[in-house]
Amino acid sequence: MNQKKVKVGLVQNACSADVAENRQKAVQGIREAAAKGAQIVCLQELFSSLYFCDIENYDNFQLAESIPDGPSGETFGALAKELGVVIIASLFERRAQGLYHNTVAVFDADGSFMGKYRKNHIPDDPGYYEKFYFTPGDTGYRVFKTKFATIGVLICWDQWYPEAARITSLMGADMLFYPTAIGWDLSQNEQTNAEQFHAWQTIQKSHAVANGVHVISVNRVGIEGGMKFWGGSFVANPFGWVLYQADHESELVHVEELDLAKTDQYRTHWPFLRDRRIETYDPILKRYID
Repeated sequence: MNQKKVKVGLVQNACSADVAENRQKAVQGIREAAAKGAQIVCLQELFSSLYFCDIENYDNFQLAESIPDGPSGETFGALAKELGVVIIASLFERRAQGLYHNTVAVFDADGSFMGKYRKNHIPDDPGYYEKFYFTPGDTGYRVFKTKFATIGVLICWDQWYPEAARITSLMGADMLFYPTAIGWDLSQNEQTNAEQFHAWQTIQKSHAVANGVHVISVNRVGIEGGMKFWGGSFVANPFGWVLYQADHESELVHVEELDLAKTDQYRTHWPFLRDRRIETYDPILKRYID
């Protein structure tokens, strides 16, 4: 049953090449968040390894695991049950031989596996060669009716697409979570860095405004190869106001209390959902309108 106030935990970490060490660091972050009162805890994208998509290397497929019966699923299912918290874990999924996804697994507060969401939008840019590794998702957009709230989860590159946020919100999400791995190329100047971070946060805040839901974005920190991951994990209220923002350097755990009654308040005063003209939106299904 949904409550009006929910405490969410954000775990912002740097990663190493040691998978076991990264997983243990995530476990410790979840424990710390739970000790601070968190009821739902979100980890960053692909937290158990370095961001391996910066190169195309077949050896990196060995990092993948099955879900939920792989080592991460077993670990976080048991941890969720022990602590009584919901855990959102972003994993490299081995679905079958030669078939891999960028996937989020959700575990409810009793330790049960609620299901998975497979990343729909797969980038292919310098330093982000994800199309080499990941098959586009086929789960559709999903919400998970956890013990504490109905949550929507999207993944990194999904966060730039208003369609994904809209659909997930229309499915009844009380809040949107975005596990993320994004950063600055070390060769960039400060102006470019500032523009990129501003755009990244602005597009997500716009999803909060347009849909009247809280948005929680969890990113990594640290230098990996030629990339400095910019952290900046944040929480925005249903009108895009930033309630909390992490810095660009620190590993940290933060817990934020969200008032879900704010959704009705903002949607009533700014009735974007009421005034949608769905009968006019067919052109959105076209790649481009010539």
